[in-house]
Amino acid sequence: MAMKFSNYRTTDIENNLRRMQIRPLDVMVTGVTGAGKSTTLNAFFQRTVAKVGDGVDPETMELDAYELNDFFRLWDTPGLGDGVVIDQSHKRKITDLLYKTYNVDGVAYGFIDMALVIIEGSNRDMGTTYDLLNEVIVPNIQKDRIFVIINQADVAMKGRHWNYSTCTPDSKLIDFLEDQAVSIQKRVREATGISIMKPVYYSAEYGWNIQAVFDFIIDHMPLQRRTLVK
Repeated sequence: MAMKFSNYRTTDIENNLRRMQIRPLDVMVTGVTGAGKSTTLNAFFQRTVAKVGDGVDPETMELDAYELNDFFRLWDTPGLGDGVVIDQSHKRKITDLLYKTYNVDGVAYGFIDMALVIIEGSNRDMGTTYDLLNEVIVPNIQKDRIFVIINQADVAMKGRHWNYSTCTPDSKLIDFLEDQAVSIQKRVREATGISIMKPVYYSAEYGWNIQAVFDFIIDHMPLQRRTLVK
């Protein structure tokens, strides 16, 4: 039976939120077009909540929020990589979301608590990913709230070493994904100047290792409300 993530580790999440004095946790999901943002959201919810793009046309043109439960809300954002003019518009929307605020006792706090950047397993468009990080994410949210995950593990070696019967990778692909995670961690540091946690790899398409993505988010939840980057 598939795990119901709406009930997953809710006590841990609630306890962390109580310390932060917020509810729910707001996580922004971002990345280049084709990285699988919508597919990832659908895997979290185990049903279609976000429309998945077909071909090269991006589906997520605006900002949509999806509540998994009372404690956890995810924000889908438009992907980058569809042209200079379109990308500038999308960058503004993402930046505006990062500066959406709420007030407590006259103090403004950032509405988005964590930024989750999805990279596709084939590393097809890392240049645009670095632009997204350098121009939009890093300047506008604290570095310890930025997390990278690697989707499409099933195509990381052009589909080789992925068992389509069991929807799992073989040992050679696991080794490749481990090396890739370490490599991306290093490359992000070199390209952006920030040190990130070693990315988690998964396949949203086949629902593989989604639990590890949830653990990654929950285990690294912030300890306090987000002050605005100045």
